[in-house]
Amino acid sequence: MRLAYVTLWILASFSFGAPAPGRPPNIVFILADDLGWAELGCYGSAFNETPHLDQLARDGLRMTEAYAAAPVCSPYRASFLTGQYPIRHGLLDYLRPTTSTPLSPRHVTIAERLKAAGYVTGMIGKWHLSGYKYHKAPIELRATDHGFDEELVTEIKGVGNGANFFPYVFRTQSISWNSAGKERLLPGKEFLVDRMNHEAIRFIEQHREKPFFLYLSHFAPHSILNGKSDLVEKYRRKHPPGKSTRSQCYLCQDAGLEGDPLNHWAGDHNPHLAAMIESVDQGVGMIVKKLEELGLGNDTLLIFTSDNGGELKVTSNAPLRGGKSQLYEGGIRVPLIVKWPGKVPGDKVCSSPTSNVDFYPTFLEAGGLKGDDSQILDGRSVLDLFQRPGAERKERTLYWHYPLPKPHFLGGVSAGAIRKGNWKLIEWFGKKEVSLFDLDRDPGEKRDLAAIHPEMAERLQGRLSDWRNSIPPTK
Repeated sequence: MRLAYVTLWILASFSFGAPAPGRPPNIVFILADDLGWAELGCYGSAFNETPHLDQLARDGLRMTEAYAAAPVCSPYRASFLTGQYPIRHGLLDYLRPTTSTPLSPRHVTIAERLKAAGYVTGMIGKWHLSGYKYHKAPIELRATDHGFDEELVTEIKGVGNGANFFPYVFRTQSISWNSAGKERLLPGKEFLVDRMNHEAIRFIEQHREKPFFLYLSHFAPHSILNGKSDLVEKYRRKHPPGKSTRSQCYLCQDAGLEGDPLNHWAGDHNPHLAAMIESVDQGVGMIVKKLEELGLGNDTLLIFTSDNGGELKVTSNAPLRGGKSQLYEGGIRVPLIVKWPGKVPGDKVCSSPTSNVDFYPTFLEAGGLKGDDSQILDGRSVLDLFQRPGAERKERTLYWHYPLPKPHFLGGVSAGAIRKGNWKLIEWFGKKEVSLFDLDRDPGEKRDLAAIHPEMAERLQGRLSDWRNSIPPTK
């Protein structure tokens, strides 16, 4: 009897936290902010060190032609949650803190669909789909207004100020810019990325008995870059930082220094950028380890990606052209790694184009769920693509619409784009001109073929125009 009891206890110990048979998969979606396509080791970086993400790619699927639906953050995030292109949901550029047009509650988000199906839903980090009461915006809608049960360590005012250490107060401002509250990690040394990774682990542990959807939305490595000092010094020793792209830096000024001697704005080999990416990478390793410890590894669809290309003031997206705010490949092509043991094959690379509007229907299919009839989806499920990356598929057409009243401060201009097969056309709205590229032969978009192939340019421009005109104006 005693032996039988001990045996049952051991079996129970091994199965503790394991999902019930037939339970839908957990979904963990990790989003980096302004992480360029070539910033990870597994995408070719020899400077940044990302061992956990490199291992994730070996254990899963690495997509080489994954796209953001927009070259800046707010439209990407809205497209992720709604499954719609920005022209349909109406958020065409990043939202200012005083905006009166947050993501509309008329949308049925993927979080709402998963929550209705019994998922526990959590959002940690950057929201950026609303204005803020702090800035006297007429309306503020949060993640909890769009289907998330929990919203942790998120912004409560404008972001991007480099205050990445507790108490998260920038310069002489009177309050923390985020909702982290009390310090939870090492006293006096809490770093924002670490805190968010800690909250992700807590969420997984707390909700392991039910299927969960965790949206871990990092603020890193968005500028102003400001990494942990030990890691920053590590990368300074590894390679001298490039020349600063700014003559002054607030963080240096506050330290009593002139110029940018601390390398926050180094144009290449930026030690703060590398340090912040490594901190994000460490969190990926922590999450993978925790899922395995809890027996949830094989029952979790884990995705890592970025919201747009890297910012050209602090990095290069080479071999791709351009960067954040631009419709060149460097602004919209992003890293994408998918892991789901037993469902998604390991150590595979796939070059089939996909967009972040595809995550919504993909998550529905993975969970065995139907969509809401009131929510039009522009994306398509790519679950089969994830599971059979080498299978032959029909040609995919992708679209972008990025109208701007004036040039973006990061270099973007008003434009639209279409990719059909290996052909990509960019329509420059202000100049009323087009550029045409063959991405198979010229992924760096160095040679404009519009004058050489005018028929193809005209055909793609017509199709892009027809697509724009087919979508009713956002109300």
